Amino acid sequence: HVQLVESGGGSVQTGGSLRLSCAGSGFTSMNHCMGWFRQAPGREREGVRALGTDGVSVLAPSVKGRFTISKGNGKLTLSLQMDSLKPEDTATYYCVTNADSYAVRCGLSQSAYTYWGQGTQVTVS
Repeated sequence: HVQLVESGGGSVQTGGSLRLSCAGSGFTSMNHCMGWFRQAPGREREGVRALGTDGVSVLAPSVKGRFTISKGNGKLTLSLQMDSLKPEDTATYYCVTNADSYAVRCGLSQSAYTYWGQGTQVTVS
């Protein structure tokens, strides 16, 4: 069955960097969209960055120029490099995939993704 396990969260000062990783199993990542969502306390879950099977990524305006998404070479891994972090980036970050679909691009809508990891906490102060 499909599993996603995030790691790399933690606490960092404003302007710092973190790299989140997601290890997937039970599917072939090259054939499915993958992405990152986040949810801050008291706020709705929002899409951060997503990567289609054609290599094209989409991103939330709030992370433009700061967050980079990438897949591991030949491995079921997804990374999110987060630079120039701000307090408003504080949230639980979730790795997602739509392993039940072969859509080329999936965007940043929650409904496009079937599988979610357990989340990893990022705190920026």
